[in-house]
Amino acid sequence: MDLISVVVWLVGAAIVLLIVDRFNIGVKVGGFVNALVAAVVIAILAAVLLWILGALGITFGGGILGAIMLLIAAAVVLMFAGRLLKGFSVSGFSGAIIGAIAIAVVAYVLSWLVSLIM
Repeated sequence: MDLISVVVWLVGAAIVLLIVDRFNIGVKVGGFVNALVAAVVIAILAAVLLWILGALGITFGGGILGAIMLLIAAAVVLMFAGRLLKGFSVSGFSGAIIGAIAIAVVAYVLSWLVSLIM
């Protein structure tokens, strides 16, 4: 992945965080810069978590069980990022689960819309 792809992905992730913030469901972002920093931190934390789990031999299989495990991992990453960053907050585990679902849905819809345009 080249640098331009990474920048576009991070800006897209920041926009997703801002959209989810508007729903008032447990994830709060203080503005675009905070959303961009949160997107970077979330990406790094998710990569580290997946690397550690992979090194331990723990994989997320397919199906509903794999989806539930990925959802829990995403919620944990959101909660940890909320504790690390000042302009980003997550209200408890239920807020993190709802936020992870909302982020996944919004990201899916945005990627679907982009694929229609391109």
